[in-house]
Amino acid sequence: MLEIERVRAAGEKVRLTAGLETFPVGVSLLAGSGTPGTERLEGNRYCQALMRARHGESVLLDAAGLACPAAAKAFGFRPLPEKLASGEGLVGFGIVGDPSVGRAMFDRMPLIEAGTVKALELYPLERAQRVPDVVVVEDEVERLMWIALAGLNAEGGRRVESSTAILQATCVDSTVIPFLEDRMNLSYGCYGCRDATDMASGEAVLGFPVRLLFPIERELSRLGQKAMPASRAKRAYENLKVEAAARKNRVDCSTVDR
Repeated sequence: MLEIERVRAAGEKVRLTAGLETFPVGVSLLAGSGTPGTERLEGNRYCQALMRARHGESVLLDAAGLACPAAAKAFGFRPLPEKLASGEGLVGFGIVGDPSVGRAMFDRMPLIEAGTVKALELYPLERAQRVPDVVVVEDEVERLMWIALAGLNAEGGRRVESSTAILQATCVDSTVIPFLEDRMNLSYGCYGCRDATDMASGEAVLGFPVRLLFPIERELSRLGQKAMPASRAKRAYENLKVEAAARKNRVDCSTVDR
């Protein structure tokens, strides 16, 4: 079994090495009750619970407290309302123009079997009270890139395959898929999470099963020794600018000579 102290230390190391602005979030999909004393949320969406956890809170969401019907369906809490299932709801939001497109998006959505999960506990990884099932990271794309590259190294070079409907980015793309398919998944975000949380325009989200946490920590530390600082220094770009300025100066001088 993973040691909780190692989980916390790995969460801190990933945050500091990648330069994340907020905490990586541990998510436990519980068949029973949550950690005593954890705040139980009412009327929150899953993406909002994730937002609170990435900013330092430890929270619990169950079927009664989860406000988003699409997320409630994804976690097996309750059926999808007919207006959403038909695709008409997404037409109403302006997300799709044809209800058949919206219907197909929901029909193809990976889902957790109804009744198997009773509650969701979300917390900053480095303050975890239990070993999570999934780790979710929301931050600037460049920072997520390094975590994804660390994961690719940890998986022996296997390409990172991502699946998204640009819908349910935090609940399905970043939590359900890593949980069910035991792999990393990246998402661009979606209408709902960008509307309901502080996710910035340049931020995205990824999730991975906890089995990858320690390998990602190890590979990210290695990347942080050379590849990350070298890339972030943008030396090749700076050299390009110097060369371009020199060429322009030569052209300007030749024009004056004429």
